[in-house]
Amino acid sequence: MSEDIINQQSPERPEQPKFLTNTRFEDLYLPSEILQGLKDSGLFYCTPIQSEVLPIALAGKDVAGQAKTGTGKTAAFLIPLFCRLMSIEEKTPGIPSALIVAPTRELAMQVLQDAMAIGRHTGFKMIQVVGGIDYAKQAEMLRAGADIVIGTPGRMIDYIKKGVLKTAGIKVLVIDEADRLFDLGFTKDMLFILRKLPHYEKRLSMLFSATLSYRVLALTYDYMNLPEFISTIPEEVTVEDIEQCLFHVASEEKLPLLLGLLDRKEWSRVLIFVNTKVGVNYVAGRLKANGIAAEGITGDLPQTTRIKLMKGFKEGRIKILVATDVASRGIHVEDISHVVNYDLPQDSENYIHRIGRTARAGKKGVAISFASEDDVYFLEPIETRLGHKIPVVWPQEDWFKADQGGTPAKEYRGSRDKRRQRGPKPLSPEREEKPSVETGMADSSSPDRQRDDRTGRGRGRQFHSWMEARGIGFSSQPGGVFGLAVNRRQTQAQETTKPEKKKRRRRKKPVSLPESLVHETSQP
Repeated sequence: MSEDIINQQSPERPEQPKFLTNTRFEDLYLPSEILQGLKDSGLFYCTPIQSEVLPIALAGKDVAGQAKTGTGKTAAFLIPLFCRLMSIEEKTPGIPSALIVAPTRELAMQVLQDAMAIGRHTGFKMIQVVGGIDYAKQAEMLRAGADIVIGTPGRMIDYIKKGVLKTAGIKVLVIDEADRLFDLGFTKDMLFILRKLPHYEKRLSMLFSATLSYRVLALTYDYMNLPEFISTIPEEVTVEDIEQCLFHVASEEKLPLLLGLLDRKEWSRVLIFVNTKVGVNYVAGRLKANGIAAEGITGDLPQTTRIKLMKGFKEGRIKILVATDVASRGIHVEDISHVVNYDLPQDSENYIHRIGRTARAGKKGVAISFASEDDVYFLEPIETRLGHKIPVVWPQEDWFKADQGGTPAKEYRGSRDKRRQRGPKPLSPEREEKPSVETGMADSSSPDRQRDDRTGRGRGRQFHSWMEARGIGFSSQPGGVFGLAVNRRQTQAQETTKPEKKKRRRRKKPVSLPESLVHETSQP
């Protein structure tokens, strides 16, 4: 590993990062209340996703956007949301007018903070409804009335069923990180919420996702009003500003190498990914035992503790944070200089999400990965997703530092991620399901899911025609629209063609004689 990778620090943020466009918010004729909130937040120019989405959404059209975290997509849906609510003349007191659905508590909290900052002069009342926070208190806030409700699907459904959260007056719906909602098993919850809302022609709907998979597209078709598709993700996955490197080490060498790298140079802010909660506790504990200030964050921690840890990491009081993929959702920090994959993720998409935590806002970043005998099998799909090999660095002997923290209470040996058992297993592009519109929302792991040969009758055929009209096809090869290519139908036809089964001959039942004949033949 070269010294420039080890010693690299995040540079100071320029006045106008290179990812900004020349479009000013003032040029969009926004209400003065929103412009003032943007100025107070230090926002003057649009990012690419904002410059593409805002003109369409402000015109009242539904939008389905594909954008990564940290590209300004939150403001891209908050600004049209505020404008739509400000244009409503008659509002029903006590009934929310906007609903924002997020996959995790941390992301919902981040959206609420951004909404309160940008909309501070609008006078709208905003609340969040998430798990881990007092149930009765949130219910009381809903009964008191709110204009905008931000939350996770599970807690929203609880309040909808109890009649506390009224959905009849929803004028704006936002679904943030839709792909993660599916990955975390919220498919049925999302269907329940969407069916409780007014018809899509009576509301403005905006959806954002890092990947527009078949399930996400099925949702846009069935529950959005002919949305405009916007993508700001380039075809090349690798971020130019992220320098990646890979260490091939044994499982027992991971910790000594991590200790040695952290000891060689003080890094500004480090995010370490481990696949399991047990692994997070082990790595964070060993770092502390060796005198390195580090904290671990998992989904088992109380909500107040997680909030405190994320705030400390964002403010720079915590320099090193160890986390799982799920627990890291909602961490929006621009100054992360290094990302360390202590365990390689089993899903190649998670690798992209992980390294994308660094090199934000036009800065440089470093992504370091350890590949041991336990997780080296996950390396090939990751490099296939990247489109190139990750540069391998062979560590020198003095890069390893012995664990001086005493014998750990419990040894961490593996990196197998057991969380896959809780939700649907992501499918490869070659095996991605081909459902109808309704069954397209179902879990891919469902044993009785229906398949759609994409030339069938009814809604499945309508969806097929709708996709063709927009030039959206599917392929097992990378590329194409939204990461999907346009020549998949032959492959699908081969997959769905089943060999003819041989007909089994029915075994004839023995013919029984009438009872009278039986008695007659039995006589001598």
